Amino acid sequence: MLILSCPSKLQLLEGMLKKCLPQALAVHGAVMNINRGNPVGHEVIVDSWPKFKAILTRPRREVVSDDSDHYVNVYAAFYHDPNVYRTLMLDTDAVNWAQSFRIHGNQDGIYKVFQDSATSKHEPLSVTSYITYTHPNPSILPEYQLEPGFTMSSLNASHVDLLNETWNYGGNEQSRHYLASVVQHFFTTCVMDTDCQPISWSTMDFLGAMANTYTLPSHRGKHYSAMTMRALAMKVHAAGYPVYGNVALSNVHMQKIHEHRGYQKLSELYHICFHAKM
Repeated sequence: MLILSCPSKLQLLEGMLKKCLPQALAVHGAVMNINRGNPVGHEVIVDSWPKFKAILTRPRREVVSDDSDHYVNVYAAFYHDPNVYRTLMLDTDAVNWAQSFRIHGNQDGIYKVFQDSATSKHEPLSVTSYITYTHPNPSILPEYQLEPGFTMSSLNASHVDLLNETWNYGGNEQSRHYLASVVQHFFTTCVMDTDCQPISWSTMDFLGAMANTYTLPSHRGKHYSAMTMRALAMKVHAAGYPVYGNVALSNVHMQKIHEHRGYQKLSELYHICFHAKM
């Protein structure tokens, strides 16, 4: 196991991972963020260098002060050899099984190895899978007009409580801390009403994915989500990130919307593996 900390090696790694897209989307997004200031304090682990066979990104140990905080304790994984990845997952220097954490990745072995590793350690686990959609050129996405007095803007710290209250996975102090970090460090877009209050928004997460999109119930049916998603995708694309997001398997309505807008559906699912330390 090696911690890759040299800036020139990390820049080289970013280019190597770009050639492994779309399977390496989550790790590639994490490495891009590391190479652009590393705002959330992540680091890269490889089995060897430069011919790595498995890679993990994770928060540095000093970043996660609360062992139960799976919002901040986010890993991303990618491998060329599943057996090498399995060895990395069982290495307690690579994965801190004393903490709650999430591992993200677009390869089926991500969750299969996680299940095997957790079972061998008698650790609790759960896995949720999503459909990943990418878009090569967000400038061709449909455009819609805002109502008079409404504006397109970005979220700020004063909006974090609203995000936390409306997010399906929010409503607690850990989720609030996570959303505050997202708003502070990553791309966001929102539609502001005439009182300069956000009524619809989209955010980018720690791994470069377009994640939290929401419109207040009283403002739905007016294409506001499409506006914020397009604006965010344009920001992400302009900064050199792949444009991608994940949709729940059960959310057929959003799947149809993405496909209607020209998003491309990946053949492999996106897996989020959750370990809750009791």
